[in-house]
Amino acid sequence: MLSRYRLNTTNIIEGLNRQYRKVTKTKSVFPSDVSLEKMLYLASENVIKKWTQRYRSWDQVLNQLIVLYNERLTQYL
Repeated sequence: MLSRYRLNTTNIIEGLNRQYRKVTKTKSVFPSDVSLEKMLYLASENVIKKWTQRYRSWDQVLNQLIVLYNERLTQYL
């Protein structure tokens, strides 16, 4: 079961990276690092809107993330 979970997580990360590549492929040169960060932020916002599926064991993953990164996650919970 653990390897299946890792595979699902890997697929999610690869999907996000695919979206980043799609956005950055059309524009090969950015005037500054800040402009690239803004572009990736907007791409992330668009991807998040499309995520509707809830993943198995997500509650367990979220609890572990809260233990590790509580101060970063409290604003999103």
